[in-house]
Amino acid sequence: MHYAAWKLFVEALELGSLSKVALLHGTTQPHISRQIAELEQQCGGRLFQRNGRGVVPTELGMRVAPRVRAWLATTEQLTNDIQSAAGTPIGRVRMGILPSAAHPLVSTLYQQIQQRYPQIQLSVREGQGAQLDTWLDNGYVDLALLFRHGANAKNGDLYITKTDTYLVGAPDDPLVQGPTVPFASLDQLPLVSFCRPNSWRDRLDHLSIEHGITLNVQIEADSLSIQEHLVENGGVYALLGPYAIASAVRKNRLKAARIIAPEITRHIALAMSRHGELTLACRTVMQLIKELAQDRVDIAGIH
Repeated sequence: MHYAAWKLFVEALELGSLSKVALLHGTTQPHISRQIAELEQQCGGRLFQRNGRGVVPTELGMRVAPRVRAWLATTEQLTNDIQSAAGTPIGRVRMGILPSAAHPLVSTLYQQIQQRYPQIQLSVREGQGAQLDTWLDNGYVDLALLFRHGANAKNGDLYITKTDTYLVGAPDDPLVQGPTVPFASLDQLPLVSFCRPNSWRDRLDHLSIEHGITLNVQIEADSLSIQEHLVENGGVYALLGPYAIASAVRKNRLKAARIIAPEITRHIALAMSRHGELTLACRTVMQLIKELAQDRVDIAGIH
């Protein structure tokens, strides 16, 4: 016994006419009559008496009508609940993220999810660029926030913001007291940088060759906190983006000058897994990240 057939039964009860039911559905009266007749056959008895003015319920029809109405209402509510669930972001979103973007983005993102989409569970893994790309390729994460160096996004990446590069030193270091510093000033400067292989290191190497300088990387460390401590203690510098150093600069633990001549820009990209279609929960998290990125304080504010 199908929902649609019982819906016709209730409509015929309320309208008192199979012709009116047919008009409601844009079909013919014989078509509706056949469906009611099939329903009556399944019930084992007549549900309506036909007369010249239309139809009236039989004793069987009157007896089953309240239960049919209740069943239809319950079924409609279930359908609405399922449709609402289908339109509500539900499930786990696995996300890879650069350490430099992890705070406070992740905490803010989590707060937004809890307030607006509490049925999303966020799973976050930190990693460097090459590692994040590998996780995307292997399907270990659904989304990743990572740096891209090209001017144009590729492979479905979404560029959400562009950042400059800063020379970072100790708070009292004279080289970083001004708002900017020329790239040439990095020649032979003792640096701490990320471990190879690393696309950021490769790009810096190309730039140093183009401008005839030597980058003197004395220590490698993928940990941003290690880089910050080394720089804070003096004697070594780092080349970092604004998100990585904003908190330390505000607390006067570090000082930073934007590199110019040339400016060294990078794009923070939101990349997607190549495996399967993204869930509604993943697409919702993507939209939240874009909104949060647009609301970030101006990078120049680190001075």
